[in-house]
Parts: sequence; structure tokens; C-alpha cells
Amino acid sequence: MIASGQTSQQDLSGIAGWAASVIETMGAFGVGLLIALENLFPPVPSELILPLAGFTASQGQVNVIAVIVAATAGSLAGALLLYWLGAALGHDRAIRWADRVPLVDPRDLERATAWFEDHGRKAVLFGRLIPVVRSFISIPAGTERMPLGRFCLYTVVGSAVWNTLFVTIGYVLGEKWQQAEKFANWLTWGVLALLVLAVVRFAVRKLRESRPSSHA
Repeated sequence: MIASGQTSQQDLSGIAGWAASVIETMGAFGVGLLIALENLFPPVPSELILPLAGFTASQGQVNVIAVIVAATAGSLAGALLLYWLGAALGHDRAIRWADRVPLVDPRDLERATAWFEDHGRKAVLFGRLIPVVRSFISIPAGTERMPLGRFCLYTVVGSAVWNTLFVTIGYVLGEKWQQAEKFANWLTWGVLALLVLAVVRFAVRKLRESRPSSHA
């Protein structure tokens, strides 16, 4: 069974092949390193790395719990770097910085900033479940000086949920781990739908509270 998994990994190319070689060489630590890099450089997608790591764990090459812990630690490390970058640069300079980074679209940072402004500090928690936003949400958290302890807590909780889910999917799917991408799309739309419902419910409640009470 292990030989079959190794053969499948050898057939990979591009980012997937590179990620497979890092995991094969460095084990769980390599997974954490890749996920930290994903926070800093979104074109390296966790939706690919995590299921691949789960598949590798299913072949007995790494421990699945160690993979999840390492991935969550990597998420926090990368998020903290972006938090401190946002705190040091401020919003406008952070946008200019993003514009200079290859393959990074500054509009993604603008969207993450709008997400943070719309949803407040909870954006750090729920934003970890939204591709692209999950990488950039740390910057507006830094520019707005969100309390560091709360930022770390929300980052760890949100990242642990995401990491556990996709490592487990890769573990269960085995050699079909690449099908995990469609689960990422479903999860993204599900989270967005829940947030829209929450906003609508909040707006309706505020509207009812603002109406003058009628007297008989």
C-alpha cells in the first residue's frame, strides 16, 4: 500500500509535486512550513497541501495528529508575520507592498480588509474558512491593532478546524485526495451563506428595535 502511495506522489508535478517532496523529506514539520508559506504566499494553496498530507499519513509515512498540529502551528506562525506586517506598515503601505509581490493581487487584500470591517474581530475566526481571505485577514487585524491574544486564539481555532477537516478528507479519500478541492468550494459557500443569514437576522432585529412601540 505504501509503495502505491509513493508511486502516486511521484506522478505529481508543479506545486503538488514540490509539496509532496517537501512532506516526504521533512515529514510533519514540512507540512507546517508549507502552511506557514501559504499564509504569506497564497498561490501555495492549503486546499492542496492538507489533503496531500492526509493521504501521506494514510500511507503510514507521517502521523496524522502530528500533521494537524504542525499545520496549525504553521498557520499561526504565518498569520503572526502578516499581523506584525500590517501593524508596522498600515493599510495603505500594506496595499503597496502587496502590489509588489509576484502573483499576489492587492485586490485580495482589499477584499480581506472589507471582510474585517464588515464582520469585525470574528472575521479572523471565520475568515480562516474562506480561501484567499484566510491568508490576508491577518493584515487588517494588525493595522487595526486587534488584541494579540484574541487574534492568536481565533487564528488557532479557525485554522485547526480547517486543517483537521482537510487533512481528514485526504486521509479518508486516499489516492483520490485531489477530489478534496470540491469540498473546499462547498465549505466556502456554506460559510458565506451562514454569514449572510447572520447579517440579515441582525439587520431585521435592529429594524424591529428601532420601530416605535405602539400603544393601545
